[in-house]
Amino acid sequence: MLDISSGQLSPKGKIHKNLGREELVKLALSKEGVKQAANGAIVAYTGKYTGRSPNDRFIVESAGVRDEIDWGSVNPVRNSEGSQRKIFNGVNVPLSEESFEKLYKKITTAINNADEVFVTDSTAGADSEHQLKVRIVSEFAYEALFARHMFRRMSSSFYSTPLTGGDKGEGERSGEREGVENPADFTVLAFPSCHAEPESDGTNSETFVAIHLEKKLVLIGGTKYCGEIKKSIFSVMNYLLPRKNVLPMHCSANMGADGRSALFFGLSGTGKTTLSSDPNRKLIGDDEHGWCERGVFNFEGGCYAKCIKLSAEKEPQIWNAIKAGALLENVVLKDDGEPDYDDASLTENTRAAYPIEYITDFVPEGAGGHPSAIIFLTADAFGVLPPVAKLDELSCQYHFLSGYTSKLAGTERGVGEPKATFSACFGAPFMPLPPQVYANLLAEYIKKYNSEVYLVNTGWFGGAFGSGKRIDLPITRKIVDEILSGNLKNAEWKKDELFNLDVVKSFAGIDDSVWNYAEAWPDQSEYQNKSRELAALFRENFRAKYPNAPEEVLAKGPKI
Repeated sequence: MLDISSGQLSPKGKIHKNLGREELVKLALSKEGVKQAANGAIVAYTGKYTGRSPNDRFIVESAGVRDEIDWGSVNPVRNSEGSQRKIFNGVNVPLSEESFEKLYKKITTAINNADEVFVTDSTAGADSEHQLKVRIVSEFAYEALFARHMFRRMSSSFYSTPLTGGDKGEGERSGEREGVENPADFTVLAFPSCHAEPESDGTNSETFVAIHLEKKLVLIGGTKYCGEIKKSIFSVMNYLLPRKNVLPMHCSANMGADGRSALFFGLSGTGKTTLSSDPNRKLIGDDEHGWCERGVFNFEGGCYAKCIKLSAEKEPQIWNAIKAGALLENVVLKDDGEPDYDDASLTENTRAAYPIEYITDFVPEGAGGHPSAIIFLTADAFGVLPPVAKLDELSCQYHFLSGYTSKLAGTERGVGEPKATFSACFGAPFMPLPPQVYANLLAEYIKKYNSEVYLVNTGWFGGAFGSGKRIDLPITRKIVDEILSGNLKNAEWKKDELFNLDVVKSFAGIDDSVWNYAEAWPDQSEYQNKSRELAALFRENFRAKYPNAPEEVLAKGPKI
């Protein structure tokens, strides 16, 4: 029996444990309907679910965590079987213990009756003092490949029980054996063929991502989208680390020659992966990090990059990382097998998962020094925010708690075009605790380690979505380069009175047309209308979510 933290599994079929990359690719190609692209990567198609399903993500409302979680607003819908919870306005949706047990029984039954089961043992967190051992039990080989890429590999001591089949290189083992002890701190059961019944199981649909923080279990059913696996463990880390005075962050990170890091906060699609993949700096990681007294450390062992409209010219590091062993999700292949990264017929949220060592210049230790610069990325579909603004200590708190961006098409189900959203800490869907917990830790570390903070707009310029155009990536890269070199702080600055931001008036080396973002609009009255509309959204969001915020922080918002 495969021992799990809150029960036992007894799979009747073959158990594949910690298979190597080549073995997983072969199994996926032979049995799972995935394809192989001309560049050697395999392509999985996830069907109905091509992005995260936030309304189907739950945290179990157990007695030990009930008073700690920042529960979202929910609307109980009564039926003959009991009550069904539906999200109204929140991100942490409660699930009853009773519903979790029903789902656990269903998913373990599905695993026990499966012909094959894949087990991947790994860790989250490069810092050994703040590391989480994770076991992923999955239905498909491509899910195991994803987990192998996304999480960090452990030393051979992780595999505490010898497995038949012997070593397969790189400290991995494979084979099948009964009675394998589970060495993990947390276990993920990911079986897409297992579906919920909303009326009786207390879910919102057939799909579920159920996190039980006390039982140290995650159940994922009804969706083949691999991103749910990594984001569930990210949520767990976000719950655990603040207790140790460690700040978990939804950001990418890279490191300069001086050993100091740079952080890039932002929701999916705002440019975290792209901008942190810098040929002049070493990559620490592209999505999830912690900040402790020793510096910044990566949670992951790989990258999960959006690849819509990917090109070798604009994003060479990501382009070159998509090769044999990499996993593509929902990328359309041309007749000759070449990926068509411009084809969004399946989804805008096409993805590439690959190990971090596929990046040319990365930090093997997965850690770097305290950040000299922190960049909040926002993809503004209103087209009215400046290309860059400098934030002081209080405005940093305001914009971190606001977490404004435009949710880009495809990242979540039901999002067809950019939509304004405010996501606290630039990652509210994965933050179980109240946002102020994370904001206070961020403020503490910024002050202690003298980090500079900037707001960078990677969204629209010269008009809103549909009339303006996306800010050119080379311009954004140039701005980021000047931030990281320390040169931008010497620019001539002025005040954007409406948004209450310090913005660049002039800076040598970048054309003044970039800084004249208001004048770039052909219709100035429309610019004023859109600006006031977004400013009002900022104020409404902040007052609604943080009625008890200090006045000095509130004063850093837009002036209407």
